[in-house]
Amino acid sequence: MKNKIKIGLIGLGTVGSGVYKTLQNFDNIEIVKIAVHNKKKKRNIENLDENIITDNAYEVVNDPDIQIVAELIGGTEPAFDLIKTAIKNGKHIVTANKELLAKHGEELFNFAQEHNKVILYEAAIAGGIPLIMPIKTILAGNKINKIKAILNGTTNYILTKMDVLGESYNDVLVEAQDLGYAETNPTGDVEGFDAAYKITTLATIAFGKRIKLENVYREGITKIHPEDMKAANEMGYKIKLIASAELDEEGNADVRVHPMLVPKSKTLAHIDYVTNAVTLSGHPVGEITLSGPGAGEFPTASSVVGDILAIVSEIDKTDYILPMMRCNHNEIAKMIDISETKNKYYLSIKAKNKMGVIGKIGTACCSKRAQRRLCPNNGNY
Repeated sequence: MKNKIKIGLIGLGTVGSGVYKTLQNFDNIEIVKIAVHNKKKKRNIENLDENIITDNAYEVVNDPDIQIVAELIGGTEPAFDLIKTAIKNGKHIVTANKELLAKHGEELFNFAQEHNKVILYEAAIAGGIPLIMPIKTILAGNKINKIKAILNGTTNYILTKMDVLGESYNDVLVEAQDLGYAETNPTGDVEGFDAAYKITTLATIAFGKRIKLENVYREGITKIHPEDMKAANEMGYKIKLIASAELDEEGNADVRVHPMLVPKSKTLAHIDYVTNAVTLSGHPVGEITLSGPGAGEFPTASSVVGDILAIVSEIDKTDYILPMMRCNHNEIAKMIDISETKNKYYLSIKAKNKMGVIGKIGTACCSKRAQRRLCPNNGNY
């Protein structure tokens, strides 16, 4: 085609490689520049033109010919400045950066609106699962008031293996690292940071109110033991790391990430290994669950490329592209602190088998002081 849309990529790792390979199938798109950290690194990409590779990402965002920039490096810096520079230079943005959106999304979306550019981010929530575009289009007529989701494949893999094999957290973590499912430093996943970033953005979009990351309660899976898994099964539950968001009748938001006991009757109880799933509840649709691969080269690339093609289809056809996909809410949600919520709990207690122990445990659990000190470990789904 004579007028190909020119694309610039920032990042050529797992996701970037998948995006590059996928875009080769479209003759109306041309990748003209790719920024990488290490130009000498060998990459599993056939016929990669080394002439378009640079180790200076600002060459991408400052290139006057590039119309769309796909940011695929993660983290807040230099991604934040790169995206703002690209927008200032008249480029639309596609990103998979959940941390950046959770921490600086409001500023970036406002900046993009000022410059009449769009930021699309389907890949930032649940990899290959379509969420943002369906919520903003097909589900736009619904009042969504509850989200329950498994948004981190690493933790879901670990919990599944602990459940199926009865292995300890530490043993399964080592295995997950060997298989590439967990990072050398797994803190971002196992302590719930990754899921917190994702539910912050997802709840913001679904509820039409800005959710502040600092008000999202977060707890990881490091305190879960095989004995907990066994007890949960006996009671008819599965333990999952759930990213949850709910609106009460007054419109206040309760947003949190922590291990929960999910009834086996619920779909999320049967989402295993690295699969992700999101259950949305609202009116008039009722309850729906979307499930699929939450990470990986091609699943995530699927969402990135879908966003790119959405922008490509609008360029040169209108002066204000994709109005439904733009951020159009300014209200900040009033958040409910975790200490103000009522929850059910699973408590695992080791005690000596002697007279009076049960009575003492009951007294401790029923005292006002104990109730104030209890935290939402393993809160019931």
